Amino acid sequence: METPFVYDKYVTGKYFLGRKKECSVMANLLNAREHVSLYEPPKTGRMSLIRQTLINMRSTGVLFTAPFVDMLSVRTLSDFLLTFGTSVLRASASTPDEYSRIVKTHLADTHFVFDHLRFSMDDELVSLNWAPDAQDIEKMLRLPSVLAKEKGIQYIVILNEFHNILNAPEGEKVLKIFETVLAEKGEQYTATYVMSGGMVNAMKYIFEEKRFFYRQANHISLSKVDEREIVEHIVKGFLNMTGKSFERNLAMGVCRLFQSNLWYVNHLAAICDALSKGFVTETMMTEALNSMISVHEPRFISIVNDLTDHQLSLLRAVLDGVVKFSSSEVIEKYHLNSSANVRRVKDALKKKEVLTFNEKDEPVILDPLFEYWVSTFFFKIKR
Repeated sequence: METPFVYDKYVTGKYFLGRKKECSVMANLLNAREHVSLYEPPKTGRMSLIRQTLINMRSTGVLFTAPFVDMLSVRTLSDFLLTFGTSVLRASASTPDEYSRIVKTHLADTHFVFDHLRFSMDDELVSLNWAPDAQDIEKMLRLPSVLAKEKGIQYIVILNEFHNILNAPEGEKVLKIFETVLAEKGEQYTATYVMSGGMVNAMKYIFEEKRFFYRQANHISLSKVDEREIVEHIVKGFLNMTGKSFERNLAMGVCRLFQSNLWYVNHLAAICDALSKGFVTETMMTEALNSMISVHEPRFISIVNDLTDHQLSLLRAVLDGVVKFSSSEVIEKYHLNSSANVRRVKDALKKKEVLTFNEKDEPVILDPLFEYWVSTFFFKIKR
């Protein structure tokens, strides 16, 4: 059954809300052969933005090949290189003979091979016959540009969950080689990269702290979708698709509760749709919210169970509206011991992806539903 409240996959077309500016900026950068970095919390619309941008580019007649490299399970250097190579080969060819030719021609003098037996048994497009070395890394990272030149078409390579390269002990070595590869411009047909990740602080470590890809990758930030547009999406979605009524003030409340996070908004709206017959009441909305809490609560409990007392204290301070933590009054009130300890606690919460800090060094809780849960159910703060 068709529904306007899609939350189980990325969205494009009529279900893609707002962020027209970001789509335009990304398309302009990719058309100019400029690389892009994109890091936002999970389920905030990164992949929807990328897919919609590519659709918009194709609709204007731009020709390109777009390998999608899913780095979610990357833990070692070999994982990365084989995942990268498989995605590029799959986007470039379709038969075993073509795969074999590409590997033999463009990955010659490396430890990469095309193994017909592994391909027939496990659909493995590229294999390693030895531990990879620096030349293997360099040649594999150059492969999209080599194929772009050979085929006469632009390659736009999507590196999803890019931060997982840091899981490999050689991760920073790979990033340095990658910088060298990206510095090689001048060809009409080359490879352009979109480096996307949902671990915000890990991505900031790569791009802002260590400053890899400095002046090579252009960072795009996702703005919040306008509340009015989200309200229209909810109200018209119910009215046009199911004939049901959803009051605008309730829709605005949903939008503000989830801080314009469309994944959570759509999830709650879909539950409300299942619960209601003619119109959605505040009671139904509360029931839907409780259903969502029950789904996500085990994850939230796991998060707080992993926090030390000092980390919980600093989190409580954030919920109380504290933005500067090193004053003696704050340290004493929240039992944070010292300013040195505050720095350690902040770093720990960043590493655990509970908080990030904006350009003013003000804390931001990354997950709006977790923020609501930890405030209401864990700390039991009265608002």
